[in-house]
Amino acid sequence: MKKSLMLSSALAAVIGCAAINTASAAPSADEMKKMEKCYGIAKAGQNDCAGNSHACAGMSTKDMDKGEWKAVKKGTCEKMNGSLMAPKA
Repeated sequence: MKKSLMLSSALAAVIGCAAINTASAAPSADEMKKMEKCYGIAKAGQNDCAGNSHACAGMSTKDMDKGEWKAVKKGTCEKMNGSLMAPKA
């Protein structure tokens, strides 16, 4: 009985993780045409793509890091105190 419960719990965890990853997928190429990269507005773990010293979305480690970006609707970045330009290295 315990083994069955453990297997059920593990399966539920895997399915839950897959659902989270699907829900937080990056915007498609067509959606990105209506968006702009906005640097310095992403909260920790909420960046949209590679940045600083990592190669994946959701890996930023601090809020409002100027080297991290998030896709936002065109014309809204500067209203959020973000920058359309990546910081100089």
